[in-house]
Amino acid sequence: MIYKVITKAEFKKFVSSLIRDNQTIGPKQVDTDKDGRPIYHFVEVHSYDEMDLDYTITYYSVKRFFLPFREELSRFEFEEYDWRQKIEYRVHPRVIIGVRPCDINGLAILDRIFIEGAYPSPYYIARCRNTFIAGMDHEPLEDCFCESLDQHAVRDVFNLFRSDIGNKYYLTINSSKAFSFLKNFNISDPSKLDDQKYIERRKHIKKSFKTRVEVSGLPSFLDIEFKSPIWDKWGDKCLNCGTCAMVCATCCCHGVEETIDVGLKCSHKERSLYSCSIVDFAEVAGGHNFRPGRSDRLKYRFYHQYRGFAENADQPICVGCSRCGRACPAGITPEDVINDLGLETGE
Repeated sequence: MIYKVITKAEFKKFVSSLIRDNQTIGPKQVDTDKDGRPIYHFVEVHSYDEMDLDYTITYYSVKRFFLPFREELSRFEFEEYDWRQKIEYRVHPRVIIGVRPCDINGLAILDRIFIEGAYPSPYYIARCRNTFIAGMDHEPLEDCFCESLDQHAVRDVFNLFRSDIGNKYYLTINSSKAFSFLKNFNISDPSKLDDQKYIERRKHIKKSFKTRVEVSGLPSFLDIEFKSPIWDKWGDKCLNCGTCAMVCATCCCHGVEETIDVGLKCSHKERSLYSCSIVDFAEVAGGHNFRPGRSDRLKYRFYHQYRGFAENADQPICVGCSRCGRACPAGITPEDVINDLGLETGE
C-alpha cells in the first residue's frame, strides 16, 4: 500500500473528476424516518454535492451492487429441435464513493465465497473487477460492534481509503488504478505530523465504540448451546420476514428459478436472494421442512453468521454493522442474542 495526503478541496476535485468520467454511486439522503432522522441509500449520483459523505449509515449495504436482489442468469430460445442460450456477464466500469470499513470487509467475505470458493460466480466476479471502491472512515454509531469482530479497519478489496485528519485527508492507496487516477491531482507524502494525526484518528475511532460483544469462543459455545431454550425465547419473537438478510452486508443465500414461456419458445433462469429465516427455506420436494420451527430458522441464521458453513467454515461472516437489529420489526438484535448465550454458558 501507498500512503499520501490530499487537501479537502483537492479531494473534492478528484472525486468530481471520477463522477464526470464514470457511473458513480454514493451515499445520499433519500428520506427521513418517523423520528425525523435522515435515511441514506447508496444511489447513482451526478455531482459531488449530491452526496452526503458525513452520513451515518445506509439502510442497505453495498452488497446489492454485487449481489442484486434478483438477476437473470441465462435466457434460452427454442426452435423446433434446436435451442440457443444467452449469458451476459458484462458490467460497465463504475465507482462507489464513501464505503464504510464494515461494508468493505463484508465484500471481502463475499469474495471468499463467490471468487475463491469451490464454485466461483462469473456474475459476481464481473461486477468486482469493474468497480472502483473509495472508502472512508467514520465515527461508530451507538449500536455498531464492528470493533468486537475486528471489522472496524480495512485490509483489502478497496482501491482507495480516506481518513479525516483535520484540514487534510490521509489516503491509503491500494491499487495501481487508484494511483493512476490521483496522478493528475496535488497529493504529497505524509509528514510525521500527518502520520501522528492518522494514528490518533485510528485510536480515537477504536475507543469510540459503545457497543461491545464478546465473540471469543463463540463458535464453540454455539455448539454447546445448540438446544438452549434461548433459541425459543428469541425464535418466538421472530416474524420470519427475512428483513435481516436483505439489509445484511454478507447474507448471500439465494434460490434459482426457471420460468418457461407459455408458448414454449423461450425461458429464463433467475437467481433471487433469499433468507434462511423464511418459512419455506428448508422445504424440499414432498413438503417436508427440515426447519419447521421459528426458533430453528433463527438459530441457523446465527450459526451461519458466527459458526460458518461450507466455504466460510469456522469464520464469522458478521461485520458488526447492526443493520439487522435496526431493521428487525421484532427488535431482535445480534448483541442481545449473543449476550444471552454468553450468560447461559457462564461466559
